[in-house]
Amino acid sequence: MPIIYATNNAARPPAVVAAHLRELGLDVDEDQVLTSAQAGAAAIAAKLPGARVLAVGGEGVGLALAEAGLEPTRSADGVHAVMQGYGPHVSMSDLAEAAYAIRDGAWWVATNTDLTIPSDRGIAPGNGALVAAVQAAVGRPPDRVCGKPHPDLYLVAAQRLGVPVESTVGLGDRLDTDIEGANAAGAPSILVLTGVHSREGAADAPPRQRPSAIIEDLRGLQALRL
Repeated sequence: MPIIYATNNAARPPAVVAAHLRELGLDVDEDQVLTSAQAGAAAIAAKLPGARVLAVGGEGVGLALAEAGLEPTRSADGVHAVMQGYGPHVSMSDLAEAAYAIRDGAWWVATNTDLTIPSDRGIAPGNGALVAAVQAAVGRPPDRVCGKPHPDLYLVAAQRLGVPVESTVGLGDRLDTDIEGANAAGAPSILVLTGVHSREGAADAPPRQRPSAIIEDLRGLQALRL
């Protein structure tokens, strides 16, 4: 059964993510990895094909835009869109360029709005915190958010697999991203209990975050029928 590994992290290119997964013992090719940067680039390419786009974020942001036939740039001059994703070296000047472009009418896409991101030193501000800074400057939210819990990542994954989204299954350990995103896209969702959330959390969750099924760990997929 084909698998797409979908991540909200826009900073790392798919090849880097795939290499990391292989280090963990998985058999993964680059084309099996889908990032929120790729989902964001797909949204921009559909609306503004070939556009010049301000790339804010790590290496994965600019690469995703180029792969989608867009022209990434680090300057707000003459851009038609802004794609804002996470990057460990995003600066105040990068955020300022985004604000200038958005004020001038550029279409603003955020790859994701996770407020925090874990690191080996603890919890750090995530892309959502950086998006909030630009939002404070321009006085409005992004025109589109493409990462989980929004549906775009799942819709692009289904398109890549060549099947309707309802024929895919969204699997993850977070109710507020993995499960909510799959539900929003119209895909069945499975909560695996080896991560953040519990059965009790699923029972108490709002309907949009309730999974179609719950498994203790990935071995549960062998017996599951949706």
